[in-house]
Order: sequence, then C-alpha cells, then structure tokens
Amino acid sequence: MENNLVQFYDAAVPRYTSYPTAPHFSPEVDNDIYRNWLQELDPAKPLSLYLHVPYCRQMCWYCGCHTKITAQDNPIKFYANALRSEIRMLIKALPTRFSVSHVHWGGGTPSILSSEDFISIMDLIDQNFDYTQDAERAIEIDPRTVDALKIEALAKGGVNRASLGIQDFNPVVQTAINRVQSFDVTKQAVENLRANGITHINFDLMYGLPLQSSDDVRRTVELSHSLQPDRIALFGYAHVPWMKSHMKMIQDGDLPGTVARVEHAKSAAEELIRLGYQQIGLDHFALPDDNMCKALVGNNLNRNFQGYTTDQSETLIGIGASSIGSLPQGYAQNIVSIHEYERQILNNEFAISKGIMINTEDKIRREVIERLMCDLTVDLDDILTKFGKPKSFFSEEISRLQSLEKVGLLVLKDNRVTVEEDVRFLVRNVCAVFDTYLGTGAGRYSRAI
Repeated sequence: MENNLVQFYDAAVPRYTSYPTAPHFSPEVDNDIYRNWLQELDPAKPLSLYLHVPYCRQMCWYCGCHTKITAQDNPIKFYANALRSEIRMLIKALPTRFSVSHVHWGGGTPSILSSEDFISIMDLIDQNFDYTQDAERAIEIDPRTVDALKIEALAKGGVNRASLGIQDFNPVVQTAINRVQSFDVTKQAVENLRANGITHINFDLMYGLPLQSSDDVRRTVELSHSLQPDRIALFGYAHVPWMKSHMKMIQDGDLPGTVARVEHAKSAAEELIRLGYQQIGLDHFALPDDNMCKALVGNNLNRNFQGYTTDQSETLIGIGASSIGSLPQGYAQNIVSIHEYERQILNNEFAISKGIMINTEDKIRREVIERLMCDLTVDLDDILTKFGKPKSFFSEEISRLQSLEKVGLLVLKDNRVTVEEDVRFLVRNVCAVFDTYLGTGAGRYSRAI
C-alpha cells in the first residue's frame, strides 16, 4: 500500500447509506410531520417496507446493530404485536392502497419471531398492499437458530430471498467475536432454504476481525462460494466501542492494523472476482446473472440503509424500534428503546423520535454521493443541469477533488469524477468531499477501511 494513501484508509468517514447521515437527525421531525409526509405520498409510486426485529439469542461482539439479547419468547411475541399495530396505523395513515416493491426484514435476528407471528405479519401486509411484479421479500437469518420448520414458515410467508450472517469460518476468529457457527450448520440452512423454494441467497462476510488473517478471509470466501450464494457482502468490521459497549469484549491488540485490513479486503475481493463474482460498488459481489449485476450495468443500482439494492422505490417505510424511513421529504427514525417504542405504538401513536427534512441542495449532494457509491463515477454537470444549477455550484468541491486526483484517488475530466478501480475501497473519502454536514460536531464515524 502506498504511503500517501494510508491517511485516507485511516480517515473516519460515513458509510453513506443515507444523505444527510443519521448523526445529523434531530427531533424536528415528529409524529405530526411524519403523518403529513405519508399523506403526501404519490399512490402511483410503489413503497418499500423495512421491518426491524431488535432481538437475538446471543450477542455477537462485532455487532453494530440495535439489538437486545433474550432467552425468553414472551418479549418477542409482545414486540410482534407492536409491529402489527404499527402496520395497521401505517395503512390508515396512507392516502390510499399502495403497491410494494420490496419487503426487507432486518435486525437483530428477524427469524427469531415465531412462525405464527411471522406469517400473520406477512399476511397483514399481503392483505393491505399490492405487490409489484418481481417484488422482493427478503429476510436476514442466523443459520444457528433456524431449523427446517422455521424455514418452511418463511417460505409460507412469501420470502424469496434470505441473507445469512457468516463473517468468518475460522473457529478461532469465531470464538474471538462470540459467534461460533460451523460450515455444516450454514450448509444445512442453505439446503433447507433451497428445498423450500427460497433460492436467492446472500452471505455476509467480514474482514478486519480479531485474530483474522488474509488466509482466513480467502478460505471463508472459498467455502462460501462452494454453497453458491447469488450475492456476497464483504463488510469491514467497524470497531466503535464508544457506541457499542459489547465491542469492548474484543481486545484492541487482537485487531489487524490498517495495512493488514487493506490486505484482507483486497485479498477477499480478488478471490471473489477469480471465482466469478462481479464487484458491486464498495463492498458487494454478485454472480453475473443476478439482478444486482443487471442493475449496475443499467445504471439502476441504488443504496439505502440495507446497503446496495435493486429497489427503485423513492420511499422506504421503516417499521419497528430504531428503524429509519426514507421519504421524498426527508428521513424519519423510530425510537430506539424497545419498551418506549412499544408503549407509543400500543397507545396508537407513531413512534418517530427524530429525522431530518431535506432541501434541494441535500438532494443534489445525495444523488452525487449515491452515484459515486454505486457506479464509482458521476457526471457533475448532468446532475447540476437536472436540478437547474450552474456549473459553479461545485467550484469548491472541484478544487478539493483536484487535490485528491494528485494522490491517485480519482480521475477528474470535464467535471466527471471517476474513482480508480484499485482504490475503490476509498470511495467514501471521495463522497465526503460533497458532504456539507461533516465537521459540524455530530457523530463519530468508523475508518474508511
């Protein structure tokens, strides 16, 4: 790795699953504003639904999600009741019946719901929304906690894509992150999914984990490939113990340094490409016949809070504690506290705690950042023309881009910005040039790689 790039790999930058990013949300967006936003939605445009289940059976020490550990089923059943209530409130708040293009279950471990609760919630959605052609109904699952009967229930609920958390197959690394999961357990879950007609499979892998080596990452990639998932997400572990106290269980001395992290990421990417996957944006890989590859070729790839997506809907409704919705008018996030979320929802109130209204400048910068994150290239003039802005709008940013061009992060030609292939892992650093919210004091971010 060239010495002049070390500073960029170590830089703390947002992941840009939204713009503005979540640390800049405020209480200015409340339940009343959210209801108005819902009323203003265009019924001709489909929605996406994200349902968050913040429960797990065991805490994985690398986890950056909002989740809570429970050995009991009652809290999960009570929470499922709150989800149904929020969906009913949403249905009443919308101006008419809408179609849905994507339903995504995240967590936590959403497959922790009982089969009866999962099917009843999916039935509620089915009865009150229409699905677009080829609508995706996806769920994140923990292979350690799903058996054949649970997978049958997921299929009955209409699931057609499943994302399996793996991270690394080395038992030493697994012990260090408190997630012991054998290859055989993962293989059995994949076989059960396919046997029940859920044939679209995603795997989540991680680099930068404690006690992990480049050989570990490559071996995990090879073992994953043997199960033929359509997509593989390769995330860098973000060590943020000031935000997630359980991460303090990971010893700082066991974590790889910057040079090793870069080597892990590049080794995994090279191996995935060698095995026939196409690299998508920053950290996703897909087989050539997957819809994500087709979306990339057609310039239809997008990015939201779940990462890269083929979803074209401009409205994502967040349901559940801590979930974030993205609407044409801005972003709205539910209360993080599970009990407070349940209290408000079961009191027939939405549980919006914060958000941000977006203006035209936000939309311009969001589109630039999204195109860079997805395509690694963007024509600034095209976007400025679209929004009726002069070329001088980005004059300050152009000057900063020229500085980054000198060190090899990008190519700038005729106001087209292109991130170089060999430094694509630094695309977030280039996006940060367009982020006017950085440096305002809100939020601490993980490093670029």
